Amino acid sequence: MINVQESILQIENLHVQTKTPHGTTSLIQDVSFEVERGQIVGLIGESGCGKTVTSMSILHMLDRKTTDVTGNITLQGRELIGMGEREMRSIRGKDISYIMQNPMNSFTPVWTIGHQLIETIRRHTTVSKRQAKAKAMNALAQMNLPQPDKLLNMYPFELSGGMLQRVMIAMAACMHPPLLIADEPTTALDVHTQKLVLEHLNQIRHEYGTAILLITHDLGVIAEMADQVVVMRQGEIVEQAEVLELFENPKHDYTKKLLAARPSIPAVCPI
Repeated sequence: MINVQESILQIENLHVQTKTPHGTTSLIQDVSFEVERGQIVGLIGESGCGKTVTSMSILHMLDRKTTDVTGNITLQGRELIGMGEREMRSIRGKDISYIMQNPMNSFTPVWTIGHQLIETIRRHTTVSKRQAKAKAMNALAQMNLPQPDKLLNMYPFELSGGMLQRVMIAMAACMHPPLLIADEPTTALDVHTQKLVLEHLNQIRHEYGTAILLITHDLGVIAEMADQVVVMRQGEIVEQAEVLELFENPKHDYTKKLLAARPSIPAVCPI
């Protein structure tokens, strides 16, 4: 049984500043929230509000030469800020999986899908190559991808954006990481595939207790999937609430504007 009270990710007083030719620019100011075991926290806000920068800070994927990250980011009690790159490489993929917004950026074009999936599994486990291949095929099959054995021999450019997105989700999820960061995971997918992906993410959090930080513009996805919602604007958090409370009784004017901007289907007058 999942202990949802166990904190997997804690972010406290996160500040991110970047150096520019004109001086220092603040990207994130005083961001604090947490994600518990088996919980989905939705991170929402308009483009440029700091959602992806927050996720990049967790993963140490910002340029250390030009970007200054301060505060506290703890993963299962381990402080990530200040951690060396070698140690972070061992954490990425195993303890934190990341589903990128652009799936093509996740793959090396000169290696097959199978090579990249199998090497990722073997890098973080002690399984044999044969066992890693079986695990990779099973992960692809769970994402409803056809003929996983043939797919393993294909190169990224041979797959559509939607298929690559599902392969990336399979790669991220097959390690059953304590934390999964999903940045717009359904953007490139049709409605049917979106449903399959969301069901799979839900299954992962229930079966393995994976905590999920879900970054999306789609408020419908947030309403269906999230337990808690964090609303960001211009690098700051303006509101945090349980998902039902946020949709039914938003407190901040910016949250109200976001919810009011949701597309609605007009009523059709009977003939």
